[in-house]
Amino acid sequence: MKVKYLVLMASSALFLSACTAATTPEPSPAAMMPDGSPLVMMEQSIMLDEQNESGQTGTAVISEGPEGNAVVTLTMTGGSFVEPQPAHVHLGSCPTPGAVQYPLNDVVAGSSVTTLDASYEDLTQATEKMAVNVHKSAKESKVYTACGNIN
Repeated sequence: MKVKYLVLMASSALFLSACTAATTPEPSPAAMMPDGSPLVMMEQSIMLDEQNESGQTGTAVISEGPEGNAVVTLTMTGGSFVEPQPAHVHLGSCPTPGAVQYPLNDVVAGSSVTTLDASYEDLTQATEKMAVNVHKSAKESKVYTACGNIN
């Protein structure tokens, strides 16, 4: 009985994998332009390097949102941060960027997503240097935990 059961399961798995392999995924309607062409979104990934022996590193992904606005997604790892961590796009470059150009939503439990009132090109093709910076906490905002240059 066990042998028949195993053969039936193996045959079913083979059939399902053949069916799956034969189908080509279609883009979702949200990924299509009104004229039916695929929507191409721009994206840039920036490594955020540890600062001040924080033990924290991460990635900032700047992408173009559906309305053309820049969307900044932060994914942080390492360190032990229980309080929300302020994050910003600063003028200047790491390790000591200058004034805040765009505030980002606080990093909570290692992540943050912010849609800016600026375009993807405003961030990625700016003539002025800019950097993404994460702070230890609101109370210790002068302590940077991670930083990465956009341009």
